[in-house]
Amino acid sequence: MEKIFVTFPPSGIVKVLLKEFNTSYNEEERVLSKEEIIERARDATALMTTLVDKIDRDIIFSLPNLKVISNCAAGYDNIDIEAAKERKVAVTNTPGIVTKATADIAMALILAVSRRIIEADRFLRAGKFEGWRFNLFQGIDLNRKVLGIVGMGKIGKEVAQRAIGFGMRIIYYSRHRLPESEERILSATYYPLDELLKIADVVSLHVPLTPETRHLINKERLQLLKPGAILINTARGPVVDEQALIEALKEKRIFGAGLDVYENEPYVPPELMELDNVVLLPHIGSATVETRQTMLIEAIQNMLKVLEGEKPDSYVYLPQLDEN
Repeated sequence: MEKIFVTFPPSGIVKVLLKEFNTSYNEEERVLSKEEIIERARDATALMTTLVDKIDRDIIFSLPNLKVISNCAAGYDNIDIEAAKERKVAVTNTPGIVTKATADIAMALILAVSRRIIEADRFLRAGKFEGWRFNLFQGIDLNRKVLGIVGMGKIGKEVAQRAIGFGMRIIYYSRHRLPESEERILSATYYPLDELLKIADVVSLHVPLTPETRHLINKERLQLLKPGAILINTARGPVVDEQALIEALKEKRIFGAGLDVYENEPYVPPELMELDNVVLLPHIGSATVETRQTMLIEAIQNMLKVLEGEKPDSYVYLPQLDEN
């Protein structure tokens, strides 16, 4: 019988779907160390992981029976794909499921920053509200503002559709330009990245983390933003040079920022937390009951299909395709 190790505490649906298998779990609400994963999964043929599990070369080469790593996440930068290829270990993920929930969070951050929602909430809770005032927490209208989307994949398109409802004009930069028919549907205009940063009132990041996108938004590019611009990051933390962003926010060179991801998670710099012009979320882009349950189901289905010699619905690497 196949042996499965799940690196995170299981929900009821996971235990139900895997009850016929020899499955063990990390029952604690904490991330396991490399050594703990190797010890607990020593005989495993399958690993079910999340994006906080760093599945590196040492782990992959220390598990002799491993056939598949099923990542319950849209991304897979937590897994050493090259090591998996060397060992002929399949890697699967759950990319399409998080699209709408993450787009909702991006839009929520745009609204929260532009209308200073968190500042106003803290103000009221501190007992400072003494009635309506003309200049109290004036924010920025979204209507007729320009939204610059960096990375016009599935999530970027969903954000564009939501922003259109707020009367925003859409411009975008992506590695591959959309067909003209899609541009028309989204009322989106393509711009080179640096030009987009100069024009946009709100910049929303939706690119994967790769060597090319690490610090894509660096000090020089932050200086291209308008003084009243807003930066939103629901992609991956290292896409933005965090220290350069802190400096821009401190100096109020931009209006504000909304972040759901950080450069060295779970660490968030104290300097960032002290600022009023940034909204900080604890990486909850896909955190809805419906989305997380669907992610779990797909991760399990992907894993079981690989173990049964079938092609999973979504994957990063499959040894049988490599061989063909």
